[in-house]
Amino acid sequence: MKTIKPNFMISFLKLALNAIEGLFRYRQKFFIFILSMILLISCNEEVLPKPKAFLRLAYENTEYNKINTNCPYTFEISNDVKANYDEKCWITIEYPKLKASLNITYRPVENNLNELLRESEKLTYNHAIKADGISAKPYENYKHKKYGALSEVTGNAASPLQFHLTDSAKHFITGALYFKVQPNYDSILPAIKFIEKDIEHLMETLEWKNN
Repeated sequence: MKTIKPNFMISFLKLALNAIEGLFRYRQKFFIFILSMILLISCNEEVLPKPKAFLRLAYENTEYNKINTNCPYTFEISNDVKANYDEKCWITIEYPKLKASLNITYRPVENNLNELLRESEKLTYNHAIKADGISAKPYENYKHKKYGALSEVTGNAASPLQFHLTDSAKHFITGALYFKVQPNYDSILPAIKFIEKDIEHLMETLEWKNN
């Protein structure tokens, strides 16, 4: 039986160790390559933003009743709201489910119509600082002597909707919508549009007393 020389054994062990080390380096480089490809593919994939959640409001089921007060005007409001009056015939219409309120003020016209109109316009443009835009829809009803406008303030304004109505002789009403949350126009937009229809109904059904 031949005796294996020590030098041969050492050379053989060195070759084996080099082979193992080379295999390990190859596997390490292969792993890094695969990891790099995964990261590259994931970075190039299109990330789709999660759609925003909006309120689902069924306006078609809204029912209205006419308010009865000693104030010099009357109109219809939704059955889902709460109305609070004071001695000056100012009204706060609360929307509990939407955390919103429509604040209505009444002023008699006493040779100061232009002043009242300027105050109403100022109320709207006071919100222009944080607004993206302001649009107004004129409203006229000659038969019932109602003249005014409904304004919408887009953007994160404190009051997204305001309106005014007058008969140009005796009565002047203004209204402003407020939410009891920090303004975020995109998130409250469905509620704004929902209440806007109520305001339009209010303007259409408003009647002056003793006019």
